[in-house]
Amino acid sequence: MTTQDIIQVILFFSLLIGLTPVLGNYMYKVFTGNKHVMLPVFGWLEKLTYRFTGVNPDGETNWKSYTFGLLIFNLTGFVFVFLIQLLQVFLPLNPAHLPNVSWHSAFNTAVSFTTNTNWQGYSGETTLGYFVQMIGLTVQNFVSAATGIAVLLALIRGISRKTTEKLGNFWTDLTRSILYVLLPLSILLSVILVSQGVIQNFKPYETIKTLQGATQVIPMGPAASQIAIKQLGTNGGGFFNTNSAHPFENPTPFSNLIEMLAILLIPSSLTYTYGKMVGSTRQGWAVFSAMFILLIAGLVISLYAEYSANPIFRHLPRMEGKETRFGITNSILWSTSTTAASNGSVNAMHDSLSPLAGMVAMLNIMLGEVIFGGVGAGLYGMVIFIILTVFIAGLMVGRTPEYLGKKIEAFEVQMAIIAVLVPNFVILLFSAWASVINPGLSGLNNSGPHGFSEILYAYSSAAGNNGSAFAGLNANTLFYNVTLGIGMLLGRFGVIIPVMAIAGNMAGKKITPLSAGTFRTDNGLFISLLVGVILIVGGLTHFPALSLGPIVEHLLMNGGITF
Repeated sequence: MTTQDIIQVILFFSLLIGLTPVLGNYMYKVFTGNKHVMLPVFGWLEKLTYRFTGVNPDGETNWKSYTFGLLIFNLTGFVFVFLIQLLQVFLPLNPAHLPNVSWHSAFNTAVSFTTNTNWQGYSGETTLGYFVQMIGLTVQNFVSAATGIAVLLALIRGISRKTTEKLGNFWTDLTRSILYVLLPLSILLSVILVSQGVIQNFKPYETIKTLQGATQVIPMGPAASQIAIKQLGTNGGGFFNTNSAHPFENPTPFSNLIEMLAILLIPSSLTYTYGKMVGSTRQGWAVFSAMFILLIAGLVISLYAEYSANPIFRHLPRMEGKETRFGITNSILWSTSTTAASNGSVNAMHDSLSPLAGMVAMLNIMLGEVIFGGVGAGLYGMVIFIILTVFIAGLMVGRTPEYLGKKIEAFEVQMAIIAVLVPNFVILLFSAWASVINPGLSGLNNSGPHGFSEILYAYSSAAGNNGSAFAGLNANTLFYNVTLGIGMLLGRFGVIIPVMAIAGNMAGKKITPLSAGTFRTDNGLFISLLVGVILIVGGLTHFPALSLGPIVEHLLMNGGITF
């Protein structure tokens, strides 16, 4: 690493830490109904939305009604995105005259964008027209991100309120998340990206002559608007097939920095919002610290692996699959951030990462996408691990498990375990199945442990709602489209429903005042325990699979064998 690389990393994390309380405090005002800077700008639109939909913004519901509204809304979005792909040739804004999408690819894509995964088994510029990209995918980028925030808000209310069944209003939380957080930030980021050279137009594709005299088709389209929300909403994916390695998506070092910052900005800031809403910013910073420690640990291991000398590569830097404009450090910083944040966008191909760097990217997802994680989803996933940590710590010291004055009882622990097990079940079961049947093996680009890593990464990405890929697996097949789609659904709603059940149960409890016997959850000891529980759960669950993939590949590579 050069001095310039180190400065860029320090700058990135300095901006992230500095902006966390600023945006976090703003979101606290938005979600608690206080006055804020965007209220005069979009307040009229919020009122108009409620009037048009017939929603009473002050009418609160219990966890079952809240969850029912959430599921119906997401089901509607899935059906809409599925149908417009099947009918693409009849829709406007399709200047390249792209054909209809196959039913299994349409199913996979509709599930993917509805669940905030944005896994793409297709090439965007050769598969989807502008109408589907904007009205289908970009809209889902907004509402799926807002859904994650809404679930988090319901959980926070369940923790902070006492002896009630009311958790808020899903439609109000959804509307405010979009109008006051996601939309303003997306507009700002879109303008910045356009200023850097990201395209935003409705032109048909352009055919040009290259310097060698060959003919090349250059894709056009409304890219900047989709890139902005895909980053801010931790949706991931890309307008173009090569994602943020494409110069039309990510033209300059400044756009690279801003897009990376956008990946972690809202998940990081929500930790501060969380602390404010539960009445203790120390709680928010404790959660932030646990996330930050895990992120830095993964980054250090990945950088070490990429810069380590290896005789196979003649002790040269490993530039295969990296973006030459930004270098190794920025490629690894992006790969670590995007897998830690359930984002899934890439500026380098993960298939070409060193085995240990690829393992870190995979493990970030396998841990439950709680290292900042998806917008809202990462934090409610972290609360699941907090519940387990409090329970384990209570058993160790002989105290009644409590979190923020609420007793953690059998129901919360059972729901937390379900939320942890469902994604892991998807990862291990589907990976094993794909590894022993022809439809699963036929899509591999590599053999041996690296090929297994391609499969394992794909199902980890689906179950973790990440959306990134090793890029060596041909997943646009009937088998992978269907199984990955099922994995995305289970990974999203198999966690949301237990989380909502926990929120509803905790809302009905009394709050026990702090005492000398209360186990603190805002100090260094608890942060260490929380990090330990996350690593132990992830390590015990996935170490055998990782041993068959990236770990054995690393050992063989040091012995002179590659795949």
